[in-house]
Amino acid sequence: MTTPLDKKIAELAHKYRPLARELLEEAIRIPADYVDKPISEGGDPLCGLSNHEEPRLRYLMKKIVEIGAVEKAEDCSFDGYGNLYWQVEDHSDPTPRDQKKVIYYDGHTDTVNALRPAWREKVVGVDCYTGLIDKSKIDRKFLESQLGHILPEKEYDHAIWGRGSADQLAGVVGQIVATKIMLECKSLGALKGVIIRSYGTVAEEDNDGGGPMYIVRKVLPGAAPNLIPDVVIFTEGTGCSQLGALGIYRGQRGRMQIEVDIIGKSCHGSMPWMGINPLEFGSKIIVEANEQYNRGEGILDDAFLGKGTRVTSDARLATPSDCAVPERFTFRFDRRLTAGESPKQAVADIENLASVKAAREAGCQVNVHVPYYTQPTWKGVPADNEQVYMSWVTPEDHNSIKAAVESYKRVITPVIPADHVEEKHSIKREPRVARWIFSTDGVGFPVHETDKSFEVPAYKKWVKTGEYKHPAMFGFGAGYEQNTHKIGEWVDDREVEHSVAFYARFPSMYSEMCQ
Repeated sequence: MTTPLDKKIAELAHKYRPLARELLEEAIRIPADYVDKPISEGGDPLCGLSNHEEPRLRYLMKKIVEIGAVEKAEDCSFDGYGNLYWQVEDHSDPTPRDQKKVIYYDGHTDTVNALRPAWREKVVGVDCYTGLIDKSKIDRKFLESQLGHILPEKEYDHAIWGRGSADQLAGVVGQIVATKIMLECKSLGALKGVIIRSYGTVAEEDNDGGGPMYIVRKVLPGAAPNLIPDVVIFTEGTGCSQLGALGIYRGQRGRMQIEVDIIGKSCHGSMPWMGINPLEFGSKIIVEANEQYNRGEGILDDAFLGKGTRVTSDARLATPSDCAVPERFTFRFDRRLTAGESPKQAVADIENLASVKAAREAGCQVNVHVPYYTQPTWKGVPADNEQVYMSWVTPEDHNSIKAAVESYKRVITPVIPADHVEEKHSIKREPRVARWIFSTDGVGFPVHETDKSFEVPAYKKWVKTGEYKHPAMFGFGAGYEQNTHKIGEWVDDREVEHSVAFYARFPSMYSEMCQ
């Protein structure tokens, strides 16, 4: 069954596809104005990366007001951390504000390093910022070797190319166009019983969940119920090149960084017996940890989220020269935490390695710890959080997931022809509910069950995952997970259209379902 609201939303999402494309292409392009300009002339070689999002944010804020994605300019602003936010609701709706469902949308506005020379050399026909140059020159063989999926050449006109297209500027643009549509459809009930608070967060690539952590720690304490979220939707890409585009993802593993800092004793390389080599002892720790992981020791496996993982991901060596015993060796493990795994135990697993004990007995100072992320945002505010990002799962029978499934069926299924030939990577007529492999801003919302910094009314139906509580959360967004961070990154504008329709339909659907 479809309603007039369903039909109108789908119609407007299609109508505004060119607008969404325009906004996305410009959001991708903006760093090109800064990366090659001298700093003395206002340039920034890191423009668009974590903590360097300001030009893009200023553009998005300007367009939110210009296109009517808010009712008035003061409904759009920056919080103290630097996150962009905008809010919409139907002020003629008689529902008391403290009874309205508060729906958060979250999409990060930073990207990873574009690697522009590699795009020009290997993709050839596409630039990482300015997009398509000449589709006849695109090195398709190279792209097929790198990406999970690439459009057929005859459909290249649907591709939006560039760093951040799939990860995840398409999601932020989708949020903007969706709030515009909700305002235009409020007479049909698009905003009935809800308050929409949409975020374009910062520094997610460097510090997953840093933006939401700021909200949880600085905004929600003491807040009225009309600011505390009932549901959070992450607009990160939920496509899978093997399972299909636009999944509804209701959970993800968490992650943490474990740093091992080993201080030895430096000396001349010609007489190594005079020193204590932290590089050699550290190498043994890495090997033992890897062997332990390969045997599955200390690693849990969740039926839904999958196994935890651990991999050596970074290393730094302090040495006088290449002909000396080093002074210090510091390296990190990237530890993905599945349900039931705790940061405390993950650190203990490294602390208890025999090779750590051997290094200490030999005279090394060994410090195994969780590092802090301390880089300041573009606003100059240091995050100052432990690099621990917790896993989360929203039960499939929660009304938020039910409403997501129904919203898909109302505004996406009807516009996909019944005779549509489904390939493994394509958009499905029926919604696909699954989970992410990688990490998203979702890891920033869980708070420990003992945290009493703010009270969550029981009617908001927050969820528990292990020792943590969080709002009902799920993800839905254009782009394939396997294409993110890759040279040749792209997104399909038809997926953007469908995601816009979904974002515009979900809030009132959830409100209705909770009656």
